[in-house]
Amino acid sequence: MNMRSPAPSDKGIFTKKSVDTVIHQNDAPARTGEGQLKRKLGMWDLVGVGIGMVIGTGIFTLTGIEAKNHAGPAVVISFLIAGIVAMLAALCYAELASAVPTAGSAYTYAYVTAGEIFAWVIAWDLILEFALGASVVARGWSGYLGNLLDLWPQWFGESSTINVGAVIITVVLGTIAALGIRESKAVTNALVLIKVTICVFVIVLGVWFVRASNWFPFVPASQPAPESSTHHGLAQPLWQALSGIEPNVFGIGGILMATAIVFFSYSGFELMANMGEEARNPAHDMPRAIIIVLSLCTALYMGVSLVVTGMIHYRNLDEGAPIADAFRQMGVGWAAGLIAIAALCGLTSVILIDIMGMGRIFYAMSRDGLIPAAVGRVHPRTGTPLGITIVITAAVAVISGTVPLTELADMVSIGTLFAFLIVSVAVAVLRRTRPDLERPFRVPGAPWLPILAALLCLGLMCSLSVMTWIRFLVWLAIGLLIYVFYGRRHSRAHQAAQSHEA
Repeated sequence: MNMRSPAPSDKGIFTKKSVDTVIHQNDAPARTGEGQLKRKLGMWDLVGVGIGMVIGTGIFTLTGIEAKNHAGPAVVISFLIAGIVAMLAALCYAELASAVPTAGSAYTYAYVTAGEIFAWVIAWDLILEFALGASVVARGWSGYLGNLLDLWPQWFGESSTINVGAVIITVVLGTIAALGIRESKAVTNALVLIKVTICVFVIVLGVWFVRASNWFPFVPASQPAPESSTHHGLAQPLWQALSGIEPNVFGIGGILMATAIVFFSYSGFELMANMGEEARNPAHDMPRAIIIVLSLCTALYMGVSLVVTGMIHYRNLDEGAPIADAFRQMGVGWAAGLIAIAALCGLTSVILIDIMGMGRIFYAMSRDGLIPAAVGRVHPRTGTPLGITIVITAAVAVISGTVPLTELADMVSIGTLFAFLIVSVAVAVLRRTRPDLERPFRVPGAPWLPILAALLCLGLMCSLSVMTWIRFLVWLAIGLLIYVFYGRRHSRAHQAAQSHEA
């Protein structure tokens, strides 16, 4: 029988939220002025959300960039390593999502295992990840549309003062996210079907144009980074800066550098765990959906990157639209057009799901009192946190419309890896502190597998640039100031602990 956890004690910033409170917080009727998220998502809807997020910028853009600049044809290995690390973290997510199905995912998991301060840090981290991710992808979407339809570069290109295309797509998708989860999932599922079909099409058709000579050498020899490149100073990987090793590209170091960057491509499945309260049967559906998404997307990433580097020598790959350009160089222009359309679909669903994910995180934080309750209030008709979704949409529209975010794309990876690290640690901690907790899905090999996942995530984080780490730490410092001056004093878990001790 599952025993109730004891009432929380006041441990200051390390106060933990009761697991049973998390599990049952959405069972009771809505309190005055508050609504509840609606359980409308089945397993395949969750799979659609995950694939809709994972298949996007990584497969349509990063393939060419990382093959050309860091890994050569061995970018396939980079996707494999990133997929393995993501799968290990996914197993940890699956256990926690089945045992503690709730909005907030990693934020809530940190709250019940490590304490309130860690929960705040991870929530602030996820907001950064999703906001920058949506903004970067919105600009990428605008560029793809401009190239496909030969639109005005001053409105749809990176040189624009105001990127009109990025603003328009953000507003449209933000409106869909605000209308309700049913409308959002219908759009997402349709886009996912198109993307998966085109990815399979790329692999099947591309095989006919592969030249084995383009794969040799499969792992290009390591070489010093050019002085004119961005691999020196604050732009070099953290581990190289700490060790004093001269910056290199290609070779094993290049593969690991590419792995850390393409990990951005796997930053989608945690949003499935973030929608635990909207799944009809989270204990059954969530673990299966997460594993299906990671397995399918890793296979597609490896297949597409292997075919593209076999079609065109890695030095000749286009960094903006490598897959479409590869077919264009082979004289198959009609296929390039289809792939460009699929890329638009892929990027569209990523923006939509990012906006939805941020809304759920703010909802979870407001319910815990860490930010004002009005921020995350659920609209009774749409069943979504309407107000904050509108604010998020406006913020992403402004950022994506005015700020080139290419240099900040790595911050999405560091945010994702940090969240995965926290979740992996949370599994090991919760196994020890709550061995009685019902776990419909259990990570095999615990606690060693979660510990391995955490160490691998930390290792990949060290492969990101020093500047990325500095920006990440500054962002976390800003969040801590907000926590100290508001969240700490209004925390419901802290107030409940004080009331219990009184």
